[in-house]
Amino acid sequence: MADRQRDVQKPDLGRRDFLKTVTTGAAGAVAGAAPLSAQTQPSRDHQVLPSDPALRTKALESLLVEKGYVDTATLDALIDTYEHKIGPHNGAKVVAKAWRDPAFKKRLLEDAPKAIAELGLTSGMGDHTVVVENTPKLHNLIVCTLCSCYPFSLIGLPPVWYKSAAYRSRAVIDPRGVLREFGTTIGDDVEVRVWDSTAEIRYLVLPERPAGTEGLSEEELASLVTRDSMVGVTKAGDSARAGRA
Repeated sequence: MADRQRDVQKPDLGRRDFLKTVTTGAAGAVAGAAPLSAQTQPSRDHQVLPSDPALRTKALESLLVEKGYVDTATLDALIDTYEHKIGPHNGAKVVAKAWRDPAFKKRLLEDAPKAIAELGLTSGMGDHTVVVENTPKLHNLIVCTLCSCYPFSLIGLPPVWYKSAAYRSRAVIDPRGVLREFGTTIGDDVEVRVWDSTAEIRYLVLPERPAGTEGLSEEELASLVTRDSMVGVTKAGDSARAGRA
């Protein structure tokens, strides 16, 4: 039984081949034919589906494709978009360009969608994306008190903490306290300004350029920019907290 489970969990298993690996009984479990509690009892020979949510997703996708509910080409294109065409690497390119090119920075702050389009990118929200700049005397913080709106094509899908009720409420009430929880301390002489995103307007923070980076290329500068720094909960160049989920 253990050997059979290991076979199912091979990391190179393709999405399209998943049903060829699992049994009909396991596929039924994904569809809801068997209780999830059965997956915690390895002594049953018919149970081959591991508890890994990613593998359950593969099985569900295979079932939907088999029944004709999902078009494989459309699904592959969607997955490719989210894996390669949107995300914080896009926003980092915009920030790095603004750090090195004062003229581009001016255009970005005046008309973000138009400036972003110069780089072959899209803000994802037409004419409603606004870029706000951090300075030595001003720190910007982005929140969406209604849900989790922000320019996802530039900085990726919203992280769990951004969508939480705690962040959405406390970012407005106690922004400095929220920043401290992310390890970001803002001096008392620095204004903290909170921007509330909506379905009509999305905000992107242009972080301060880290000191000592004058000789870096745009690509090197982009590597210092994280999703969190473009939301405003951290500062650019803070690699110790990069990738917080």
